[in-house]
Formats: sequence, structure tokens, C-alpha cells
Amino acid sequence: MKLDDFNNIDINNAGSLPAPVKAVLLTGVFLVLVALGYYFLWSPELEALDTEKNKEQELRKVFLEKKSQAISLEAYKTQMVEIEKTFGALLKQLPDRSQIDGLLTDINQAGLSRGLEFELFKPGQESQADFYAEMPISIKLLGTYHDLGAFATDISKLSRIVTLGDIAVTNQSKDVKPSSTDAVLVMEAVAKTYRYLDADEVAAKRKAAKDQAAKKGQ
Repeated sequence: MKLDDFNNIDINNAGSLPAPVKAVLLTGVFLVLVALGYYFLWSPELEALDTEKNKEQELRKVFLEKKSQAISLEAYKTQMVEIEKTFGALLKQLPDRSQIDGLLTDINQAGLSRGLEFELFKPGQESQADFYAEMPISIKLLGTYHDLGAFATDISKLSRIVTLGDIAVTNQSKDVKPSSTDAVLVMEAVAKTYRYLDADEVAAKRKAAKDQAAKKGQ
């Protein structure tokens, strides 16, 4: 087979071409057909296959996540029950609006029962959160170190939640050492008590928040 055999190819007489030339031509035509088939037929199908494989991986990932959540569902339910019980117990420690006066009396009585002298007992402005309200009470007490400590302990044991903060203790008399059992100390603090909001107050807060959101939207 020579190069001249290809230069003098007569397509009309392809049947009479030498066998080696026919083989080369058929191989070339086959390769061209394969290339065209790959470009127009197989390539789009392969790309679609890769896309579907990626989708399959994403679906597998979502499935495993959902499966993990389903397995943990019972544990979550149990945890939610425990949280609701704990929240309910804490909520019971918050007085309602009608009980707040009695709680203030309890705080005052806790100091008097320890022989403390109140120089200041002033409820402040109440502030509201999502479902509860906080009332600060500025207090100033006179008493011995032991009695002041006992008062703080009594406050922590009240059936309702009361906290003491911003505590400052000073000696009333400069002539008496603070370590002396007879030393009269002055304790200034802010007692905070809490109450839960009733249904009307919660509804009013939600309405106010809705109205405010509507104004911003305008």
C-alpha cells in the first residue's frame, strides 16, 4: 500500500480499491462515526448521568440526616417532657400580680425576724420581658454581720424567686471594728422579684408588637 493509492481514490469505484486501502478508509469512517456519536449522543447522556449521581448523593445525605433525626425523636420527646416539667416548676415560683404584695411582705418580714432595721425599702419600676415581669426593690438594712448573712439565706429559701444584687456592706461606726459581734453594719442591695404575666398582659404585649411591626412595614 502506497501513498499514491490514497491520492487516486475513485469513490465511484470504491469496490475495486485494494483491500488495505479499504481497511484504512473503513477505519477512518468508523472513527469519525464514533466521534460524532460521542459528541451528539453519548456526551449529553454522560453529563446527565453525572448530574443524577450528584442528586443521588444529596438525597442519600438528606436521608441519613432524616434517619438520624427519626432515631433521636423519642429521646427528644422525653427531653421536651422533662423541660416542660422543669419550666412548670419554675413558673410556679413566680407569683401572679395579685400575690406580689404578699411577696414584698415576706421579704420585709425576713429582715424583721432577724432583728434588722430597714432604713429603705423601695419597690422600683417594673419591667416586662416575654412572659414575666421583673421588679427591683432598693433596700438598706442595719444589723450585725451574722444577722445580715442569715437574712440573705432566708431570702434564698423563700418559695418565690427573689435575688439579691448590687450588694454593698459598710461599717456604720468607725469606732467599732467590723469583725466585732457588736458591730452594726449597713447593707445596701437591690432585691429583684419576678412574676409571670397574666393572659391579658401577654395579649397586650403581642398586640403592641404587632402594631409596631405594622408601622415599620408602612
